[in-house]
Amino acid sequence: MVETLQRRQAIEPSEISQESNSLLRITWADGRVCDYQAAMLRRACPCAQCVNEWTGQRTLKPEVISDEVEINDLSIVGRYALNFRWSDSHETGIYSFQYLRDLCEQ
Repeated sequence: MVETLQRRQAIEPSEISQESNSLLRITWADGRVCDYQAAMLRRACPCAQCVNEWTGQRTLKPEVISDEVEINDLSIVGRYALNFRWSDSHETGIYSFQYLRDLCEQ
C-alpha cells in the first residue's frame, strides 16, 4: 500500500512552472524537482509524427531540432499529461506525467 502511494506520488505533479521559454520545471508530489530544457523535450516528443506507432522507433532526427527551440505555450491534458506548442510550430505531442517523470530520471 505504501509503495503504491509512493509510486503514484512520483507521477503526480504538485507544481508545473514555465521558468522561461526554454525551461520547464515540475515539482512532483514526492518532492522531486525536475528541470526540462525545451530542446530536450522537443527532441523527445512522443507523437506519431516523431515516433513510429508500430515499431516504437524514433523517426524524428534529434539534429533537426534547433537548440533554440522554445515553448510558446503549454496546456494540461486531463489529469495525466502536458501538451506543448513549440516555436517550430509542432504541437501534436502529448507528454504523459509518467513519460515526463521517466525523462527526468534518465
